[in-house]
Amino acid sequence: MLVEDSLVVRQLLMHIVGRDPRLELVAAVASGEEALQTIATSWPDVISMDIRLPGIDGLETTRRIMAEQPTPIVVVADAVEDSSLRISMNALRAGALSVVEKPVAMTHAGYDAVAGEICTQLRIMAQVPVIRRRPIGTEWASRTPTASPPPIPTAPPPDQATVLGLAASTGGPPALARVIGSLPETFPLPILAVQHMGAAFMEGFAAWLNGVVPLPVGIARDGERAEAGRVYVAPGDRHLELGQNGILRILDSAPVGGQRPAATVLFRSMARQAGSRGIGVLLTGMGEDGALGLLEMRKAGAATIAEHESTAVVYGMPAAAVRLAAARSVLPLDRIAGQLLRSANPDSIT
Repeated sequence: MLVEDSLVVRQLLMHIVGRDPRLELVAAVASGEEALQTIATSWPDVISMDIRLPGIDGLETTRRIMAEQPTPIVVVADAVEDSSLRISMNALRAGALSVVEKPVAMTHAGYDAVAGEICTQLRIMAQVPVIRRRPIGTEWASRTPTASPPPIPTAPPPDQATVLGLAASTGGPPALARVIGSLPETFPLPILAVQHMGAAFMEGFAAWLNGVVPLPVGIARDGERAEAGRVYVAPGDRHLELGQNGILRILDSAPVGGQRPAATVLFRSMARQAGSRGIGVLLTGMGEDGALGLLEMRKAGAATIAEHESTAVVYGMPAAAVRLAAARSVLPLDRIAGQLLRSANPDSIT
């Protein structure tokens, strides 16, 4: 189902979807109200959601769908419009799975790439199981996470960590916001973050995250020194590495595992530079990016964590890490921040 108030864009999206034989259009509506009425009869496998809608906007429509008839939602947004970006990030927090760039005229130079990405996201997200959206953590409060894998015979966990790396893909923005938002302003480590997202959205994502967590967040810049209590987000379509003496490196080298930025690139650099004083966390996401890098961190003696299946929107990247025994701990989302605080401040544990 397509939800888009602009007739021109709606027809363009209908054309894009119609070209893909693996997709079938069951409805195309112009408002959130129409979407809420139509979903009960059309039962779409996935929804393309505009954010700037008249009446009930896309954010509220997403919230209601996830509460009443949970369905995978792909947000289609204007990547250069600040308010649209903020609403899009909040829609991800409300349960949407991903955000893609809104198409422009077929004569535009980037049209084919944008159209292809829209179809790819709709096909992939249609396969993701979703649940009724409640505050993260409440539905798993009574569950016990599975045991951590057996230890790899390496150096012991760090006595005093110096850097934290976080990585996520599908479902990542709300997961990163929950973990980082649970850390205090006095958190003693720099935080390096990789989020798989279209390059056009990365500045907006960093700005949104900066507004919902207590720690300052910004796009990482090549050559700057990572400072404690700050969050550095990998820029769009560039790798982020930790260099010597805490200096950040931004690279345009080839994608790794089909990803740029790649979590494995970040984690491998942390294994080299921080060794047992690093902390690596792999959150929700499709595919296997980050698992091999997290394994290198664990072999170097670092503290490593994978998100537990019960809270991951997509249990792909964390599952790959668990299969490799790359994670010392496997934890639900709400327990990760506490573990990070214990690893970052071991002297505070009584």
